[in-house]
Formats: sequence, structure tokens, C-alpha cells
Amino acid sequence: MNENTRTQQRPLRRLLVANRGEIARRVFRTASAMGISTVAVYSDGDAEAPFVTDADLSVPLGGRTAAESYLSIDKVIAAAQRSGADAVHPGYGFLSENADFATAVIDAGLIWVGPPPAAIAAMGDKLAAKETMVAAGVPTLPSVPVTEAMSPDDLAAAASDVGYPLLVKASAGGGGKGMRIVDSASSLSDAVAAARREAAGAFGDDTVFLERYLPAPRHVEIQVLGDTHGNVVHCFERECSIQRRHQKIIEEAPSPAVTPALRERMGAAAVAGVSTIGYHSAGTVEFLLEGSDDDAEFWFLEVNTRLQVEHPVTEEITGLDLVREQIRIAAGAPLGYAQADLAIAGYAVEARLYAEDPANGFLPATGTVELWAPASEPQARFDSGIEMGSVVGTEFDPMLAKVVMAAPTRTEAALGLASALDRTRLGGIVTNRDFLSAVLRSDEFLAGDTTTDFIDRTGLATDSPPYRGLFLHAAASAVALVAQARNRELATALGFMTSGYRNSVMPDEVLPLTALDPAAGEVDVSVAYRRQRDGSYRLRVAPLRVDAPYAPPEDGEPQSNDGEADGDSDADDGGEGSLPDSSEFVVRPHSIQIRPIVDDLAGEVTDAPPAEQFDAELDVETGGMRGTWQISRRGHDWYVTGPLTGSATLRERSRFPDPDAEAVEGGLVAPMPGKVLMVNVSERDRVSAGQVLVVMEAMKMEHQITAPADGEVSEVRAAVGDQVDNGELLVVIAADE
Repeated sequence: MNENTRTQQRPLRRLLVANRGEIARRVFRTASAMGISTVAVYSDGDAEAPFVTDADLSVPLGGRTAAESYLSIDKVIAAAQRSGADAVHPGYGFLSENADFATAVIDAGLIWVGPPPAAIAAMGDKLAAKETMVAAGVPTLPSVPVTEAMSPDDLAAAASDVGYPLLVKASAGGGGKGMRIVDSASSLSDAVAAARREAAGAFGDDTVFLERYLPAPRHVEIQVLGDTHGNVVHCFERECSIQRRHQKIIEEAPSPAVTPALRERMGAAAVAGVSTIGYHSAGTVEFLLEGSDDDAEFWFLEVNTRLQVEHPVTEEITGLDLVREQIRIAAGAPLGYAQADLAIAGYAVEARLYAEDPANGFLPATGTVELWAPASEPQARFDSGIEMGSVVGTEFDPMLAKVVMAAPTRTEAALGLASALDRTRLGGIVTNRDFLSAVLRSDEFLAGDTTTDFIDRTGLATDSPPYRGLFLHAAASAVALVAQARNRELATALGFMTSGYRNSVMPDEVLPLTALDPAAGEVDVSVAYRRQRDGSYRLRVAPLRVDAPYAPPEDGEPQSNDGEADGDSDADDGGEGSLPDSSEFVVRPHSIQIRPIVDDLAGEVTDAPPAEQFDAELDVETGGMRGTWQISRRGHDWYVTGPLTGSATLRERSRFPDPDAEAVEGGLVAPMPGKVLMVNVSERDRVSAGQVLVVMEAMKMEHQITAPADGEVSEVRAAVGDQVDNGELLVVIAADE
């Protein structure tokens, strides 16, 4: 159908987005391009977030938690009416799959940019959704609802009927919340109880069911679009098998395992399934897939009656703007194209950049984003909800950005995305950036070996990257070179002298640092450096105890009166492979460019002392190789990005020990800020290794603190309901001798 023949029954003029962060910004971008004015709503904690000022208007909802703000239907409807909005887009998460919210929007006389409330309700109950799909001829896995009337024996019998391993799943939600894998009957009741608690907290509904668990399938989903004129098409598949805690972190389109014949079968099943419920707008039908040829088997998982986080990869391979399609459909326009009009062009891969620690079980991280500069090359798509200075707290999901790369081939898309992640300058908070890059470059990913057990199978989350020690030493050396250059810039006396000039025999200059390495923890290093006559620097990088000064090598070289070491300036550059306890090499800086931080609004240098906030670029040569390092200083912290891959955070340490520093032997601390849900022990209780002592909730996920060894509880500092900070002491165990 020609665009000019379409009639929009009710055009949108002002759109409120009932969401936050990157998805709000994403919807604003398309709406503005369509000439539609935009309205943001925000919680107290989001008052300074970038999405608030991206909108034409913004309305405060009040409250800090999701329940007090973005999940309050009355507040969101009132904000829409107050701002003069004529339509509401729910984004994803929060109220996006809440049929009562969709009904309230429509009853208020507003346009709902989403599927019919009846379709949301039908698919929101996963058990009812499975029954609908069975009626439509879509394959499903065996499952059994868990009811309040079930006795422990009934529950055990139901689990036996489903078969182990099984999955306890929340009926009302998704995103990995309210889900537990159960391998045997012994852990069934605890898993059901935990899933119910988590589901109640995340979705307000503690209904769960048991479903057969496939240990290593692929997670493949079909994007569908339907209009109010009865037209439904699919926009091909996305594979989302790289997951942790049942939450996706890398998605791609098309799937490397789906053949054209299989794509046709899965697409037809998805269209048939949603057509039975009168679906319109954008939606996703998710499947589990086993096999990779035309005869591969697939089973229905769920329908997401909203836009998905990973929708950009579909946009990149089809040329569609899915938010635009949602808005057009909501306005009453027909799709204007048939299934045969859609085609796949190239490949796209998306990585979700999270504030989390892969080496520590992917625990969410909190803090302030001190540095954020997306890579300009290679050109990737960054859908982000942050900027420098953004605060990541515990109230909401810790996703910082989605980074998407499209290319003619899958390998180019994966490697290009890895490069874009590597070249993005990011600091102030622990992230999964280096882990994502390692996954994208791994042999397994590039070969398309991407089942849902990928992370456990490959060990990439906990493996230290190759040559990590060498990289940390190089990063520390780069920091030392930039630090000495900055010191010379700021020198108020004898500024004309070269760095480290001496007229007597003196020790090298020393910069003590701590590498804050996610995999290895805190690694103390010191860099001793000396400028030589030819402008190069002799560096020695060595481990350094907090309570000890730098010790030169026993066979240290004799020094001349001008402070320069005698001997060949082309000294050993450290070689390849693992480093010894220390390394000594010569480097030649070609240029060091230092840029003080400038306030974007005032256009002036910030009030902070210039030595404490600046960005720098170091062009340096060592061992016959030359590369450029990006280095930023924020207070005592240095954020370093290497010339190829890898990043590091180094903290400048005091040369003197902290007299107040004291560790509590046997102390178990909170791994992140959160709320204490359960305390299972009291003082003088005997505990066994692995026993669950405390259960915390952070970002709507439960986290268990377990006993590291057999022993006795000597102190309990946590109580149910406490809000605790990261590192706060919870329980002390006196381990058995």
C-alpha cells in the first residue's frame, strides 16, 4: 500500500514516555523526528538524569523507589493529563506489560502505544499463554502450576511429572526475576519459596509454576508487528543465548543457527500464536531452540507484549524503526507492507553495558560515572541513559547503555562491536565492558557456538585476560609518564627544568599505585622512573607492599652525577608473557597532550584543582612498537584505555600506611548496597560451609551470603529490614581450627 493512501485515524501530537533511562531517550528520539512533542516523568533520584532534559517537558512523580514513582498508575496518568499529552508509550519494564495500566490510559481518553489490554492480560499469565499457544499449534514444554493448596508431597509429585532438571518461573514477569533452576527434590521447596518472594517484589504477584529445564538450548525470539486492520508480520529472529541469571547481555540478528526453512517455521508459529489473541503493535515471541539445521526443534517460552531491550538489532537488519511502527499503529495506520516485502540485510550484534562485576558472580555495582566517552570509531550505535556524573544506585536496573554494531558479516559485526567497547572511555564504576569484549572475540562466539550455558562453559567471566599482568604494568607506566608531565606543567619553581633533573646521585622518582582489577582484586604496584639524556624514560614497575617503600633491584646500575643511569638506553622492554615480580624497560614518549576538564554549560575549567581532573593522550614507543593511550584522572583515580584492547583503573596511593585500616577476621560483608531480607543465624550458632546465613535484595534480585567454612557465629550485625552499604559487615564467623 502506498504511504499516501494510508489514513491515520488519530494522529499523536504529544507523547508521554512512562519510563526512564535509555529507553525513554530512545522513544523521544523517534517521536521528535516524527514531529511529536515529548514528555518525561521522573522519580526524585532521577531528577538530574539525562532523559529528563531530553524531553520537551518533564513531570516529577515524587518518590525514590519504582513503587513510589514509575509503577504508580495514578501518578503517571495524572502526569499525562497535567502535561497535555494525548498518548502514552510504556517503554519496557515497569508498567509496559500491565493490562490495568493500559486500560487506565485508554479510559483516560489517551492513546495507548501498545497492544490491546486483553492481549497483555492473556500473555502476562505465562500459564494461560502456554495454553493459548497449545491451542494455536505452537510447541510448548511440559509445565505444572504451583498452587497454595499443594502439600509438600503434591509439589514433589508435580516436579516428578515435569522431570528434573526443572525451572521454577514467575507467572507474571520475566527478565530473569522469580526464576530458579532445580536439579533435585532436595532443593525444590527452597527454590519455590525464593522464586515467590522475588516475583512478589518485582511484579506484585507471587504465582509460580514448574517447567522442564533445558540445560543448553539456544534462546531465539521472533519479532512481530501487527496493526489494527488485521495485518501481522514477523521481522525475523534474534538470538539472545548469552545470558547471566537468565538475563540477556549479548543479542544478535539473524541467528547463526537458524536456516531459511527453520526461520519460516518459527516465524509462522509466532504469527499464528499472536494472531489468535488479536494482537497489534510490536511484540516478541520467545522460543527455546535445540539443533541448528532445518529439522531443529523449538518450544514456546513466552510472549513479551512490548518493545524489547534488544530491538535495535532487528532495526539494523531490516531498516525498520520499531518505535515509529508502534506509534503509527497506535494512530490507526496500517502496516503498509506484507511479509514478502521484508528482507534481512547484513548482521547486527548488541551488547548490554552493565554496572556489574562479572568476576564476582555478575553482582550489580553502584557509584558515579566519572568518565563516559563513547568511541567515535568504529561507528557503533550507542543507546545510553547516562552521562558523566550520572549516579548508578540500587533502585533500578544497572544497565548503562546498549552498544550495537551492524556489518555485512557476523564476524565483522562482532569484532567491530568489541573494538567500539574497547575504545569507549569509561570510569568511576565497575562494569562488564571487558567481559563483553572478551566474549565477542572468543573462538566460541565467532564460531556461533552460543547456547545458554555459554558463560559457564567458557569461563570467560572469571578467567583473567591473557597478559593481564603485562597490561597492568604498562598502564601503570603510562600513568607515571602522564603524571610527571602534568607535574612539570604545574611547577611554579624551576619549571624550565626537565622531569627528574638532579645534580647529585638520587633515587628514581616513584609513583605508588593500586590497580583496581575486577578479576585479581586490588594489586599494588609502584613505578620508578627516570628521564634519560635522549628524552626517553627508564621505568621499573614492581609490586609494592602498602607498608614498604620502593626497593631498587639488588644489582642496580651505577648512576652518573646528572642522575642518569649508565648503560644502554635500549634496555629490556619486559618481553612477552607473564611478568616476574618486577619489570624494567625503556619507553620514549612522542607526545603527551593534557586537556583540563571543562564544564559543558559554562565553558570554563571546573573548580576542582586542575591536577585532579584532566584527560590526556599519550603517544609512546617501547620495544619497537608505538601506540596511543587514553588516560583520565579524577581525583586519586586514573582511568586507562590501551591502544589495542583492555582498560584499567589505578588509584594513586599515599606513601604512608593507613593507621585506621583494619580487617575483621572471619567477617562477611555485603557484596553491594541492598536490603536485608533474611538473617538465618544467631550468635553462638554452629554453621557449616556453604550454609546460607543472610539473604539480601538488591535491584529486585536476591543474593545469598554463605558461610565460607565450618565454624561458630561470633557476631551478627545485620537485622531483617536493614539497608546496608557495599562492604558493610553483616556476620562474623570464627572458623574451626
